[in-house]
Amino acid sequence: MTAPSHRTTAPQQDPPSRLYTPAEAADILTVRESWLRRQAGQRRIPCTFLGKHLRFSDADIQQIIAAGSRPTSGRRRTRRR
Repeated sequence: MTAPSHRTTAPQQDPPSRLYTPAEAADILTVRESWLRRQAGQRRIPCTFLGKHLRFSDADIQQIIAAGSRPTSGRRRTRRR
């Protein structure tokens, strides 16, 4: 009889997250690139600096979207005359 072989496999890793340039991220978010760069430079939005190069991950973009979302307010206010 031969002993059963037990193979261990390495856990599967998720593919690396893509990093977007400021121009690509601005296009995805439909904002001006200058606004995105200014906000990132002031550390108001999540971003990644690779040396002096500014990049945005998928997670960064999702956080920017989530931070900008507002709940609906229900009825619209009407002006009094």
